[in-house]
Amino acid sequence: MITEDQSAVVSFLSSPTAPSGAAVERIDTHASIVFLAGERAWKLKRAVKYDYLDYSTADRRRCMCESEVRINRRTAPALYRGVTAVTRQADGSLAIGGAGTPVDWLVEMARFDQGGLLDQLAESSALPLSLMGPLAHAIARFHGTAECRLYHGGWDAMRRVIDGNVAGFRDDGGGVLDPVKCDALAKRARLALDRSSALLDQRREDGRVRHCHGDLHLRNIVLSDNQPTLFDAIEFNDEIASIDVLYDLAFVLMDLWRRGLRRHANALWNGYLAETGDLNGLPLMPLFLSCRAAVMAKTTATSAKLQDDAERRLELQARANEYLTMAADLLEPSPPSLIAVGGLSGSGKSTLAAALAPSTGAPPGAVVIRTDEIRKKQHGVKALDRLGQAAYSDEASRPVYATLMEQANKVVRGGYVSIADAVFVRSADRIAIEHVAHAAGTPFVGLWLEAPEQVLISRVEGRGPEVSDAGIDVVRQQLTYRLDSIRWHRLDASGTHEQVGDEARKLIHDLSSATRSPESTADAADARPLTV
Repeated sequence: MITEDQSAVVSFLSSPTAPSGAAVERIDTHASIVFLAGERAWKLKRAVKYDYLDYSTADRRRCMCESEVRINRRTAPALYRGVTAVTRQADGSLAIGGAGTPVDWLVEMARFDQGGLLDQLAESSALPLSLMGPLAHAIARFHGTAECRLYHGGWDAMRRVIDGNVAGFRDDGGGVLDPVKCDALAKRARLALDRSSALLDQRREDGRVRHCHGDLHLRNIVLSDNQPTLFDAIEFNDEIASIDVLYDLAFVLMDLWRRGLRRHANALWNGYLAETGDLNGLPLMPLFLSCRAAVMAKTTATSAKLQDDAERRLELQARANEYLTMAADLLEPSPPSLIAVGGLSGSGKSTLAAALAPSTGAPPGAVVIRTDEIRKKQHGVKALDRLGQAAYSDEASRPVYATLMEQANKVVRGGYVSIADAVFVRSADRIAIEHVAHAAGTPFVGLWLEAPEQVLISRVEGRGPEVSDAGIDVVRQQLTYRLDSIRWHRLDASGTHEQVGDEARKLIHDLSSATRSPESTADAADARPLTV
């Protein structure tokens, strides 16, 4: 709903003489117009009013500009320079920041290269996988300092999200979205919501509902000074921004997954969980991811109906239905299991775990739990800081492995596949991790990686910065251990990482197929874990 005529201001800002004398590029959205000129970006909020957004008056737009700057300086202080007025001068002309009467307001930003937006990098197949670690850190750090919101979130907030999606399917999706699929998705989403009510409310009580970003997809993340920077957070609606931290994270995970960047999504997922330890919310992730895809189905359908260009309209219709199908698929149950990857240092455990995780279990893939990361956290040091030999004694390792068991248990009971990455030279630790799977009633697969001494040593020598502290002396010490009691499936790890990965996937697939086979002698109702 347009409430005021801004045509004079838009025409002025589009003129090369207005912002800087430089050529002006214009970016239009449903709520704002951004004018790029020289080293600045000027963001004008449209005079519109929707049920979720109110920019209807100049006074309201000024307040929202001030809120936008304040909120986004939490994550992007260098980008947000302040709020500036568009003024009517004494001679009737318009000026930016002049001495005349303010007629509208702008967010002043430092201009950045649009090619640095993560969605642009993704579309050009240039989004580095290595960037997911720093991005996970940036999001986790932001969530860790964001203000708790005890009067938002919970079951009621997610109910409103689902109700809003259903209304959008009906009002805006007509002629675009399949109504039968819309009804089926709505029923399944509400069923998943009711199953999750207690956990949703408990997480709010535990401080997991915070003043988040609210619109955390790839287009709202940019490389600034070679660091992933979150910007353009929601300022106009507290309810949209005050959400469970995992619901905030779910948007960018869903965005990566839809684009086929599953390794990226899984790396971000595991990086975030390793840093935050937020495993209690895992049962909510299918609902959170599905709701994010459903929101995009609704809004993309709206964009399609407003599109004049026939080819572009068909493209958006197809994408809206792609999101709708994805939202339904994300609610499909995927059975949890526990995979343990053991072996001496240099055998490639972490590489194999990272290779298996994106294609294992429910989206965004398996949760990898590494004793190397647990050990560093328990000693209060950063991941790449080195620990002394005392940190690796049997006594110091017991709480590390105890935490590994505890976290693996949370993951499988939360509905996800857990990949436990550890040396596992002690038979007691191998028995303990198997027991976790048995107690949870989930399948277990134990993989033991083996390689000749020279292969192990050369790999350890060739490592770059790594969380593992193992060096040549550690490998030689490990080679003295007696390992004849290992009952796990032994894999030759001396080949390429691709060869080891392919062999491991085939093994896991064959074992999973065997447990589902009608010829299996096991009673299907028994659902006993499979141990190799």
